Amino acid sequence: MPRRRASHVDAVVKSPLADMQASEPKDTPRPPRYEAREAAPDFSAPVAPGGYLWWYVDAVSEDQREAMTMIVFVGSVFSPYYAKARRSGLVDAEHHCAFNTILYGPGSRKRWSMTERSGKQLQRGRDYYHLGPSALEWDGQTLTAEIDERCVPFPRRMRGRIRITPEVVTTHTLRLDHEGRHRWHPFAPLAHVEVDFPSLGTRWSGHGYFDSNDGSEPLADGFSGWDWARLRLDGGDCVVRYEAQEHGRQPHRLALRFTPDGEMHNEPVAASAKLPQTQIWRMRRSMPVASDPHRLLRTLEDTPFYARSMIEAEIGGERGTGVHESLCMNRFTQRWVQTLLPFRMPRLG
Repeated sequence: MPRRRASHVDAVVKSPLADMQASEPKDTPRPPRYEAREAAPDFSAPVAPGGYLWWYVDAVSEDQREAMTMIVFVGSVFSPYYAKARRSGLVDAEHHCAFNTILYGPGSRKRWSMTERSGKQLQRGRDYYHLGPSALEWDGQTLTAEIDERCVPFPRRMRGRIRITPEVVTTHTLRLDHEGRHRWHPFAPLAHVEVDFPSLGTRWSGHGYFDSNDGSEPLADGFSGWDWARLRLDGGDCVVRYEAQEHGRQPHRLALRFTPDGEMHNEPVAASAKLPQTQIWRMRRSMPVASDPHRLLRTLEDTPFYARSMIEAEIGGERGTGVHESLCMNRFTQRWVQTLLPFRMPRLG
């Protein structure tokens, strides 16, 4: 993928969405704290000092034996270097950017890379984000990630490509907190994803998901944690379940269904149900809005403050599979956790 000569934040005209369908706000009742936005990712969006902006992709292979996640940050919320810098005052988020890619193979095989770099190695515009040797490009129909990183803790080159082609894009944004400092953008809840990493002998395709989050303050200032899940139903819909735990407030719960024609529908909200703790770090996790039968298929990440899993559920009599995550920011802020993180998150430059 060719590099562009650009400043750190560079205005670039967005490519048209062509034939891709974008959902528009209609008469369907919207969830609380809803607002509309443009139907395209904006990699040039400003980030408040001490804040964050990330783009998230996950995918599960057609045979469910492999999976992947990719998170690209401006203001890396899980960075021990960013956390340390903020303790001295407000910090430019662009000085703490990261490209996180994880490939999950059959059994327990996993390839992990998460390298943090400074703003000197960052170029971004409306439809592109370049950090060091890795890059994202949005051409109006497909998001392409060209990745060239080193795996940790066992060094190995991770070089390959991920292509995310949305089946539908949305114009939806939801505020996750009462003050509106943290927002979630389910950009493409239904997508086709192709994964190709010749350096690791990995190539597959499957169903995927693409969203974005941003905040004008550190994530830990707004939340003690959350549980989240997205499932692709056999009939083609995507359901998202969200429970965000704000400090000193009742949990904010969302139960949403996204259809292939681009509509977003509210579903009944219910309390969460406990899932088994992770085996190594004993992370608590629960299925948010658990009004339907569900079960864990596989734990993908078992860390001191974060768990990621493959999950199966039956929603309205329809089977679905997807990705579940539990996050504990109260654990993340502990100094013993901060001491461990550099071993998995090296910083270059």
